[in-house]
This record gives sequence, C-alpha cells and structure tokens, in this order.
Amino acid sequence: MKMKTGFRNTQWDPLLLIAQIIAVQSLLYVSLGFIMAFMDVFVGANHTLDHLFQYHEIHVTDSGGRSVILSFVLNAFVGALALRFIVGRTKLCLDFTCTYHFAHLFICWVYNGAFPSTFSWWFLNAVCATVMCVFSEFLCLRIELKEIPVGYTPLDTKADL
Repeated sequence: MKMKTGFRNTQWDPLLLIAQIIAVQSLLYVSLGFIMAFMDVFVGANHTLDHLFQYHEIHVTDSGGRSVILSFVLNAFVGALALRFIVGRTKLCLDFTCTYHFAHLFICWVYNGAFPSTFSWWFLNAVCATVMCVFSEFLCLRIELKEIPVGYTPLDTKADL
C-alpha cells in the first residue's frame, strides 16, 4: 500500500519501523549510560542502574541528583540527533519521542515495582520529551527544507558561449 505525502512516496514498512524504534531505544539507553557514568565519576557517585530507572534518584538536594537530571537533559539532545539520523522525518519526531518515553515509563514501572509517583520524575520526563521533540523537528526540518536543484548545471552556461 503506497501513500503519497508531500514530495516523497512512502511505503508502510513495519520491519523498518520496529528496527528504527529498537535502534532509537538502544542508542538512547547506551548514551544515557555513558553520560550517567561520566557524571557519576565527576561527582563521585556509585554507578548503578538505579540512576537510570529509579525515580527516587531524581532530586535537586545533592550533586548526585542534579547530575542525574543533567544527564537526562543532555541525553534528550542526543535523542534529537538520533531521530535526525535514524528517522529523518519531521512528522515522525513526536511519534518516536513519545514511543521512547512511554517505553521508559514502562521500564521504570517494572524496575521499581510501582508506578512513578514523584513530581520531579514526571517534570523531568516532560521537559526531556519536549526538548527531544522540538530539537529533532528543527534538525529534520532544516534538511527537508533544503532547496532541490532543478535542471541547472554550471556546464550549461559554457555551451551558450
């Protein structure tokens, strides 16, 4: 089934979609792990998965909590770059951003054994989703709005002489 949208023909490809979701999720968790490890070394904290998935770790009362917050915000920019290079379509950025954050919600829920209930967790994830979506749409839109050269080549001007 072919769909005509804008200037591109797109085809529904569930395998490509699933591969893109897995690639984005994997890349974001790997980058978050590296950013978090760097921040843990910087502030002298222990390296644990709790920093990634434990919603009680997100707080501003000490440098460890602030480093977790900064890691998530920096990872939102990495996520925007990932969406730019893996997905590359402005209209899909919101979909992939929401997919990543809903999967993260589910993983945190399972990891903690309870639904995330702190305001700081929800606020941080809302901010990160907004940053990731807006910045990735900006990056993708810059590529999509580039001029498409039509029929003009510099060699054509020499033929006129």
